Amino acid sequence: MTVGWTRPVRPPSANWAKSPDVLSPRAIIAGAGIGGLAAAIALSQAGFRVAIYEKASTLEEFGAGVQLTPNATRILSRLGVLDRVLRFASRPRAVLVLRGSDNIELTRMPLDEAERRWGAAYLVIHRADLQRALVEAVHGQTGVELSLGSTVLDFTDQGGRLSVIWTNGLGQVHDEADLLIGADGLRSRVRDRLGFGSQDKAEFAGRIAYRAIAEADAPGLQWMRRNDIILRLGRDAHFVQYPLRGGSIINLVATIASTAPGGGDQGDGAAKQSMLESAFRRWSKEARSLISAPIQWRAWPLYCRPPIPSFSLGRVALVGDAAHPMVPFLAQGAAQAIEDAGALARSLAKVDDISAAVSLYSHDRVARAARVQREALKLGHIYHLSGPLAFARDLTMRALGSSRLAERYDWLYGA
Repeated sequence: MTVGWTRPVRPPSANWAKSPDVLSPRAIIAGAGIGGLAAAIALSQAGFRVAIYEKASTLEEFGAGVQLTPNATRILSRLGVLDRVLRFASRPRAVLVLRGSDNIELTRMPLDEAERRWGAAYLVIHRADLQRALVEAVHGQTGVELSLGSTVLDFTDQGGRLSVIWTNGLGQVHDEADLLIGADGLRSRVRDRLGFGSQDKAEFAGRIAYRAIAEADAPGLQWMRRNDIILRLGRDAHFVQYPLRGGSIINLVATIASTAPGGGDQGDGAAKQSMLESAFRRWSKEARSLISAPIQWRAWPLYCRPPIPSFSLGRVALVGDAAHPMVPFLAQGAAQAIEDAGALARSLAKVDDISAAVSLYSHDRVARAARVQREALKLGHIYHLSGPLAFARDLTMRALGSSRLAERYDWLYGA
């Protein structure tokens, strides 16, 4: 199925915007996830004609909640997309960190002054709603086409142009472009072809995240705080909850340690429920009531890859999980993909030569994305401490206070 979108729209106020025409350079994007869609908007506004090839036959409502931290919403604003996102998003009041065993508050970070401190809003949104907002924005760009059920298989650099092979299930199709963006996720074919790690080399991170959506007015859940992001910490596990869609639903993520990626996803729903109840049996009454709520949990084994020295080679660049897959403990997966799109736009605005521009993009992004990858892994370890180390962690958090806690995120949110 192919859907072509070429309806013109008034360019946003950002200085990045140009108007593509038939003589404009052409970009192919492998993947229509958050990174691919954001990159398509950025490239279109930089004057490119864009073709997006997405292997899924439909863009379905999958996944759950996404935290859009200020470093992401700042870029969405520059891309002219933030107003669309705000229609679906919620503004959490604070991040609360609780001790999982008894619900004692360890620390809190107010978010109602995020725009004053970091220059942009802190939002939460359902992943499907974010994707919908980005698709709407893509729909409004000039010279952008989206092909569903289509997978980029291979490419070669023919000296000034790229020859790209993709398939739609009926056969292989040859295409040409001036630029190829690999936004094809954790097991990226494009990354594989660039020599930055084969598709089957993603490393299991030793954690399984169980995700669910609960109706806020469900029996037994009326006690929940509906305006905050709540993080509960415990031995070999942590639990996150926050409101979506105006507080009508609650996003839940229960993450537990596991020795194998299939450990939490074998068996039926009752088996998953039993495993979760066992992992959280010594936690607070509030945590246990959420775990035992009549909701459907989906298991997501978490994977990561080590940082790589470059996100580009010639006229090919990587964005999102194809470039820097990371565990979700810093809530930066979507945010870093959006940062990639912003960095691409800046580089293409500065440099006319495409190879030089994507090289500049890579130079701007590699060190920062690698730091985020490392910090996310470190947080996962800290969250799951037990015994004396957990006691020391809790004391440190209580001593920090709100202001000093916010300072620790200035490097990330204020960039």
